[in-house]
Amino acid sequence: MPRVLLIEDDEAVREGLSLALTYQGHTVDAVRTGEEGLELLGSVTPDVVVLDLMLPGVDGFEVCRRIRASGDLPIIMLTARNDDIDVVAGLEAGADDYVAKPAQARVLEARIRAVLRRSSASVTEVVAERHGDLTIDREGLVVTRFGKPVSLAPTELRLLLELSSSPGRVLSRQQLLSSVWDQGYLGDSRLVDACVQRLRSKIEDDPAAPVYVQTVRGFGYRFGPL
Repeated sequence: MPRVLLIEDDEAVREGLSLALTYQGHTVDAVRTGEEGLELLGSVTPDVVVLDLMLPGVDGFEVCRRIRASGDLPIIMLTARNDDIDVVAGLEAGADDYVAKPAQARVLEARIRAVLRRSSASVTEVVAERHGDLTIDREGLVVTRFGKPVSLAPTELRLLLELSSSPGRVLSRQQLLSSVWDQGYLGDSRLVDACVQRLRSKIEDDPAAPVYVQTVRGFGYRFGPL
């Protein structure tokens, strides 16, 4: 059963989502604060974290950054408002997706399924590819730069695999949302932009002057050409 770590300070929301996710087949560990969530991660290994942004003490943004700094665990954030600043800040902190409150259990479950599919998705190509200083092993799902492994979150890896599969081809944000986040998924283009920023920070010498993931203004993104 997929295991969910739910970090939510509102007792009614926490209990409601815990019951709904448990009914849908998940094992749920629910805590009230960011500190409790980070401590619990030392003893349990969830498949996904559902994280409220507005937490007492250590807030959700900092929790997200700490989780992302230590690994590639998928993170879905809960935001009380569909606020541009909160959403973008959460995505830039490392979240893979978000759900606006009041969170409907069926919507959250769909986002969890999607992010878990992205985490476990298999790739059929078997030959490691060289792109400049990057080596991409599509079978092993390993990316190295200068021979050293690059730690990528699942969505970052899927984005890199999608872009690098056709170097020089321009993909729109909607195409990337559909192929990387979920087939037919009509989501928020900010998911793409924030993920691109995080990916660039890990694979580019200068993220402000990217070589690998290039912006084609008015159209979308392309990989290279190098």
